[in-house]
Amino acid sequence: MLNQYRGHLDTFPQALEHLWTTMDEGGFEPSFQTTIQRFNGQLFAEAEALPVSEAQLELLIDAALADWSEVEPAIFGTLLERALDPRERHKLGAHFTPRAYVERLVVPTVIAPLRSEFEAAQTAAVALEANGNEAKAREQIVQFHRRLCSVRILDPACGSGNFLYVTLEHLKRLEAEVLDALHDYAGQQSLDMTGGYRVSPEQLLGLEVNPRAAAIADVVLWIGYLQWHFRTYGDAERLDAPILKSYNNIRHQDAVLAYDEKEPRTADDGTPVTRWDRRTYKEDPTTGEMVPDPDAQEPVYDYTNPRPAHWPEADFIVGNPPFIGAKDMREALGDGYTEALRDAYYRKVRQSADFVMFWWYKAAKAVRGKLDGWDASAERFGLITTNSIRQTFNRKVMEKQIKASTPVSLVFAIPDHPWVASTDGSDVRIAMTVGAVTDQKGTLQTVTREEQSTGIHWDVELDERIGNILPDLTIGADIAGAEPLEANEDISGVGVMLAGSGFIVEKEKAHALGLGEIDGLENHIRPYRNGRDLAQESRDVMVIDLYGLEAEEVRNRFPAVYQHVKEHVKPEREQNRRKSRRENWWIFGEPISTLRPAFEDIERYIATPEVAKHRFFQFLNSAILPDKKLVAITLSDAFHLGVLSSRIHVLWSLAAGGRLGVGNDPVYVKTQCFDPFPFPAASEAQKARIRKLGEQLDRHRKERLAAHDGLTMTGLYNVLDKERAGESLTDDERQIHEQGLVGLLKELHDDLDAAVADAYGWPADLPEDAILQRLVDLNAERRAEEEQGHIRYLRPAYQDPDATTQAALDLEIELSGDGAPVEPLPWPGTLAERAQLVRQVVEQTGDPLTPEQVARHFHRAPRAKVRDLLDTLATLGHLTPTDDGAFVG
Repeated sequence: MLNQYRGHLDTFPQALEHLWTTMDEGGFEPSFQTTIQRFNGQLFAEAEALPVSEAQLELLIDAALADWSEVEPAIFGTLLERALDPRERHKLGAHFTPRAYVERLVVPTVIAPLRSEFEAAQTAAVALEANGNEAKAREQIVQFHRRLCSVRILDPACGSGNFLYVTLEHLKRLEAEVLDALHDYAGQQSLDMTGGYRVSPEQLLGLEVNPRAAAIADVVLWIGYLQWHFRTYGDAERLDAPILKSYNNIRHQDAVLAYDEKEPRTADDGTPVTRWDRRTYKEDPTTGEMVPDPDAQEPVYDYTNPRPAHWPEADFIVGNPPFIGAKDMREALGDGYTEALRDAYYRKVRQSADFVMFWWYKAAKAVRGKLDGWDASAERFGLITTNSIRQTFNRKVMEKQIKASTPVSLVFAIPDHPWVASTDGSDVRIAMTVGAVTDQKGTLQTVTREEQSTGIHWDVELDERIGNILPDLTIGADIAGAEPLEANEDISGVGVMLAGSGFIVEKEKAHALGLGEIDGLENHIRPYRNGRDLAQESRDVMVIDLYGLEAEEVRNRFPAVYQHVKEHVKPEREQNRRKSRRENWWIFGEPISTLRPAFEDIERYIATPEVAKHRFFQFLNSAILPDKKLVAITLSDAFHLGVLSSRIHVLWSLAAGGRLGVGNDPVYVKTQCFDPFPFPAASEAQKARIRKLGEQLDRHRKERLAAHDGLTMTGLYNVLDKERAGESLTDDERQIHEQGLVGLLKELHDDLDAAVADAYGWPADLPEDAILQRLVDLNAERRAEEEQGHIRYLRPAYQDPDATTQAALDLEIELSGDGAPVEPLPWPGTLAERAQLVRQVVEQTGDPLTPEQVARHFHRAPRAKVRDLLDTLATLGHLTPTDDGAFVG
């Protein structure tokens, strides 16, 4: 047909439209001189053809000459992904998922449980046949076949249908085995395509927000189904008309958010609310720097009556929702959408959770039979997420479902798996989780080897363990269940978040702004370090820190600094979504006001990169301001540095923290790695030994790095790891070994590990699993102690300034007798309820109570919050403070 229109392009569109109309309705087609079966299925419902050039016609002819019978249907999804604008691709989460990855999830989610049912049916059939009941034996297989042909599989983020297509293919393979089993019984007719039960695309349900992807998904399913038919039967004779049935099983809809209207947001005066588009810049005429273009605005929308979207009922749920982190949702999805989504799932999905967790929440509710609008429950769900699902903000969503009254069990998980090479910013690693309501033990697979394939994916080898899979996707000690200790509170946190790169200055610029000449400026231009400065070569930069100053005071005292910040920070801040950051443009976005007092009265503190290949700790001078990519621990005793640097704590931090990015680097999450960690109750001699080794370790590394340019902490520990593994060193690594005296570094760590193990009273060669379990047990012991008022403060002079010694506190508790109830009261959820109960406790006791004594009346009440409430009640005149820091009613 195409050849006929060379030189006749003017009528080519009409010819195509006639062909497509005939295919849609069925009938005689003159171009082929034959009758064409009816296709239907909406594929050719809109027969509009575009004009083409001669060159484009030749491309169509070349394509028509190719053999498309064995084309991989997933290729259409790849074409769509590459056709999308990168920003649109990131917003939609349009990732091509390699077939091997899809099967790695589809099999345990859908196919394995169905195959298990089939094997059970076969077993029952064999038993019945052995007893001479062939009819009932055959019925076992028939019933399973009908079950197989009725299951519904939902992909609630189906994209171009790759997961559904692979699932369909596996279902057809299983169906073929079932039909083979039926053929073994006399009188059983084979199933054909003209009637009866059969696995069909109708069973595969999809939701997709992109209309083009949704249309492609429908086509992909039919191509896969027709390929199976031709491989099985060899021709189209046994195909029913219409060939493509319109099941409406792929829906174009948002999978997580439903709403009535999408309306432009307006201000109180009726003017449209807009935001900077976050990608358009212009040159500042004064500084010459590229700054946000204030004219490049895009509208902000409101979504009326936001609510969770409805999902069609299904037996299995499987898919790969978009990879958008919580902090990126506003940029990718818009302020209005993000706010509406979080409102719709208020108290269901944490605001700090990634986008994918809204899918995880709904899927978990579905298998628990708790999803609104569903009459039944799904059997299993399986989702691909990023590996950050193990981090606190995402894990809390899982924990709520896993610990519910009808709990979800993780029956399969891969906590950390490589992802594909991507061009849309999805340079991540993934996790796979499969959930069901069952008592079945879970299968945990971990990657033991990974190698870049010839394509875009990775070939991996997997190890497997069976057991109860915990919310942090581990089997064994419940590290995620360890609770924060009061002994560790108020002394650690991440550093400042600038929200403006103009705050950072080189030393020369700092002096040009008046450092060293203007009195007091040394308190506001300080050395500045981030995680990379510690792990790699330091930038040795400074930062302008105006916390505690008003803009007018800065202008009067430090005019050059004021002008610099106004020109280099303010233009960027004016486009910030947060009003406080726009108005307080001279102050850091997050100035860590609550942690700053902890830096007072100490000359040094412990720091570790939040994200780093190797977990190491070192002392920093207190004059150095830490960046948000550093975790600062305001302890100056080398005993604490030694414990944190030991194998015991590093193992804990690796197990308790997360992993981030394509490099899969460990993340030190202070709320999980530091706050619950129980330090050893060491004797003074043990402390002295650990303290000495901690000082030696810190001094050794700093001296080596100072003596050799280019030597870094990462380099030192890369070589140390290879030496511990017995691997040969390269010439460059041998140089690092010599310059860094890595042999001595290893000896210091070995001695430190032994000393810290001795302080815990544990063998130095205790296996990793045993160490983690003992730490979890010790955490529980310390929590029990703290509930009785015995708190082993790491920095008592700062954390508990009102108490003289812990022994005195213990004595007071013992002598007071009724200083706290035997059963502490629950700590209320609202501020008003807390204030009411705190006041009642003080008034009913009659005697003066310190904040610590009041806190003991409640189960896990934060002392700092209790102290604040007491101060507020005293300010309002409801309580009377005493000279010794207590309160009386």
